[in-house]
Amino acid sequence: MPALDAIDRNIIRLLRLNARTSNAHLAEEVGLSPSACMRRIKIMEEAGVIRGYTAVVDTSNVESTIAVIINITLERQTEEHLDRFEAAVRKYPEIRECFLMTGGSDYLLRVEVANAGDFERIHKEILSKLPGVLRIHSSFSIRNVLATKPKRA
Repeated sequence: MPALDAIDRNIIRLLRLNARTSNAHLAEEVGLSPSACMRRIKIMEEAGVIRGYTAVVDTSNVESTIAVIINITLERQTEEHLDRFEAAVRKYPEIRECFLMTGGSDYLLRVEVANAGDFERIHKEILSKLPGVLRIHSSFSIRNVLATKPKRA
């Protein structure tokens, strides 16, 4: 796929805001015909730039889960150690996201738990058994600002 241009980046920006927007509305917003807009979207989907569409759920109204952000520091940062850690992380659906990081820790993970006991289980059964882990630092979220509607003034 050729490099993304300003129109492609604008399409992506608008889809991130509302992936359910109609193609006609999207085309109007970016200044293309509906067929040209759909063609660009299809090209980005086929190239893997757009990998899928999702719903952002306000869990405070649906389910009571707590997001836990976990910083992981490995004993060593060799390619072999990184690959082993990443392969292990992929085995656990409880780990919702995993980012290779720069800075103070090697990885940032996100899990969702029902309560402290649920996190204790994940910590004992999963996190503490991941290969090559030197340090685990966990923080419990209060709320997801971007997944909740702002209060009206």
